[in-house]
Parts: sequence; structure tokens; C-alpha cells
Amino acid sequence: MARVHVVAQTPLPRGLSPQVRKALQSLLAELGHQDKSLTLILTDDPAIRALKRAHWGEDAPTDVLSFPTYEPGDPFVPPHLGDIVISLDTARRQATEQGHSLLSEVKVLAAHALWHLLGHDHLSEAEWEGFRQVQARILEL
Repeated sequence: MARVHVVAQTPLPRGLSPQVRKALQSLLAELGHQDKSLTLILTDDPAIRALKRAHWGEDAPTDVLSFPTYEPGDPFVPPHLGDIVISLDTARRQATEQGHSLLSEVKVLAAHALWHLLGHDHLSEAEWEGFRQVQARILEL
């Protein structure tokens, strides 16, 4: 089974970590990557802002970042796909704005970042379809 290690850098609502872990493990298995692992880091706006500034040169918080451990397109995909970082501050705001739960928002953000870790991008409208599919699927898990 896929391994998802969750690191909480900010207080979490009860049950959030195991539910997101289980959904990500199931999604990884459905996508044929049950032998892979990833780390999910749940943090706050100041921490994700610092990461975005350091790695992308943008001084602003964001909802999610992904850090693959390999170059997408490489023929060898390592056992550990990489790290996903989600700001719970931003996720809470977005969940409220969109009228759904924090759990749903975190699952959607995690699925989005997982799709990036698997080598996909969304530079065109056609490329967005894969993101929409994995984001919708994780809500069913």
C-alpha cells in the first residue's frame, strides 16, 4: 500500500490527518502507484509564504505547493514521489468561500499537488482535465 506521511506544523482539526492520509493512499493505488510514498505537510500561511518566496521568488501565501523528488519525464520514478505542502489558513478561507468543509478542501488540494508530483501541469485548458478528474475522485474516497 502507498505510504503517506503527514506532518502537522499547525494544530489540526480532529480526524483530518487520518482521513486525508487514507484518501491519498487510495488515490495513489487507483493511479497505479501503490508502491510509492509521499509526505504531506500541513502548515500555515507564514510558512508556505516563506517556501514560495524561497523557491518561486513570490512573496505571498498560497494554498498548496508540491516538491517532486525527481524531474517529471524521467524514466525512473523513485519510491518517494516528493512533498506536498498545504496552508491550512488558506484552505480554511477557500473552504468557507466555496461552501464546503476544510477536509474537502484539503483533499482537493492534496489531489491537485499529487497530480503535479506525477509529472502533470496545467498550462492549457486540456491539461486541466486530469486535475479535475483526480480532484473529483479524491472527494469520493
